[in-house]
Amino acid sequence: MDMTWNAGMWRQFGAAIDMLGNAVHACPDTLWQERLYHERSVQPEFAEFWYVAYHALFWLDFYLADSAEGFAPPAPFTLSELEAGLLPERVYTKAELQSYLEYGRSKCREKLETLTDALVPQRCRSDWPDMSVAELLIYNLRHIQEHAAQLSLFLGQKAGSAP
Repeated sequence: MDMTWNAGMWRQFGAAIDMLGNAVHACPDTLWQERLYHERSVQPEFAEFWYVAYHALFWLDFYLADSAEGFAPPAPFTLSELEAGLLPERVYTKAELQSYLEYGRSKCREKLETLTDALVPQRCRSDWPDMSVAELLIYNLRHIQEHAAQLSLFLGQKAGSAP
C-alpha cells in the first residue's frame, strides 16, 4: 500500500474523530439529552445529543470490522444499533462515549496501518453490496464527519460556542 495514501487517510480520519471527540467533550451536561432536531418521523430519543454521538461511534467501529459475523462492540455497548427502532437500554455517559471514541480511534489507526494494496480494491464484505474496502473507509469517514459537524452546529446554536 502506498504509505502516502494510508497516512493521508489516517490524517483525515483522525481529524474527523477529533472533531467528534471535541463535540462530545464540549457538550454541557444540560444538553447531553437535548434533541438536535425535531423531525416528526424520528423517535425523540434518536435525536438526542448523546445518541447521535453513540450512533457515529458504533458505526465507526462496525464499519472497521472485517465481518458482521462475530462483531461485538466493547462493553457496556450492545448490538441494539443493528436493530431498527431499538435504542440502547440506557443513556450512555460522556465518559463512556469518550472511551468508545478512543477505542474507535485506535481500531481505525491499526486498520489503516495494516491495510495493503491487495485489500484496497477487494469487496469489503460478503454480506454487503458491491463496495470495495477503500470505498467503505471513505463512506465511514464521511459518516463520522457528518455527525461531528451536526453535533458542533448544535453546540454553536444551543451553547453559544462550538469546538
